Amino acid sequence: MTLGELVLFFLLILTGLQFWRIRSISEQAYLQIGRYCETHHLQLLSVARKRTRLSFKYGKIDWLSSFAFEFSGNGEDRYTGHVDMIGKHVIRTQLPPYKV
Repeated sequence: MTLGELVLFFLLILTGLQFWRIRSISEQAYLQIGRYCETHHLQLLSVARKRTRLSFKYGKIDWLSSFAFEFSGNGEDRYTGHVDMIGKHVIRTQLPPYKV
């Protein structure tokens, strides 16, 4: 095995691990948003990841992810909220005014 093959092998492993990390973050976001909606008596309609990039905030390198989620306060209207996460930790949740 040459050095080039070894480097390529490690890059493939690193890419796979980061893919699983981002999937894990997305699953955690879905759970966190679901809990948030349940706590505030909102109906969760959908969750989508908008953006993911590396961040150097809070003293370590981790993924900064932004999610958009749709919810309803009264079962008839649809609103879009936003959640920002670093790794698996929610740092910001923004909701527009909505009808109850």
